[in-house]
Amino acid sequence: MSKMSRTRLRTAGAACTAAALALLVPACSDDKSGGSDKGDDTADLSAQEISDKAKQELLDAKSVHLTLTDKGSDVDKDDPAAMDLALDRDGNCTGTLRFGAGGGSAELVKQGDKVWMKPDQAFWKNQVPGGQGEAAAELFEDRYIHGTTKDPMLKGLAEVCDLKELQENVNDDAGSDDDDAPKNLRKGRVTTVDGTRVIPLTSKDDGKDNTLYVAAEGKPYLVRATEKGSGTDKTTTLTDYDKPVPTKTPSAKDSVDVSKLEQELKQT
Repeated sequence: MSKMSRTRLRTAGAACTAAALALLVPACSDDKSGGSDKGDDTADLSAQEISDKAKQELLDAKSVHLTLTDKGSDVDKDDPAAMDLALDRDGNCTGTLRFGAGGGSAELVKQGDKVWMKPDQAFWKNQVPGGQGEAAAELFEDRYIHGTTKDPMLKGLAEVCDLKELQENVNDDAGSDDDDAPKNLRKGRVTTVDGTRVIPLTSKDDGKDNTLYVAAEGKPYLVRATEKGSGTDKTTTLTDYDKPVPTKTPSAKDSVDVSKLEQELKQT
């Protein structure tokens, strides 16, 4: 496999994680009004208190189902346009990734250090240069490439599976004193997201409008986060907090060892 294809796959995995994190960090606030320490009614708390509680629930989560859509005009073929992943703190995950501008998509399964990836034809042609991409798409059609995180190709894409790393980044970023951090977090009226009553928390950051939707009843989970502005239109939705990641893995007959892929690409 070429150096170029390995680098692109590493970049793709990192980009997926970064795109999600950009929406998951609860904003800093200078809104000190409306606070209350009484009872468990999230709606009675201040914007900052709600944001803090939502952040803590995210940091405490053992697993989560994350979906991301990015409809921004600046999404290219190596950037994630959509993600749908169940992931946990042990680095297990299952789901799909879709890249922008015709960059293709891939199904992804990870259990421990074992990884399965099933790309579509567009993904192969984007990630593997020249005629190698077309050859790989034809040879491995509808089959998973199977290996471990020791392989650079699979390791790069599988990095998005680690909820623990995501949580550490959320904690680090939210605790920073960056002067450019979002300000003026404001609490809106209770509304609904996918049938769940939520409290919207709005803020502006670098000309972009950000909204966090936090569950108004029960645990104050972050349910959805949006970022909209010039060239940007991202939505991240979080569900199934602490629900175990499915453990089913692709069968041997539907999988090809990654070494086979590398051998074939060297011959083309």
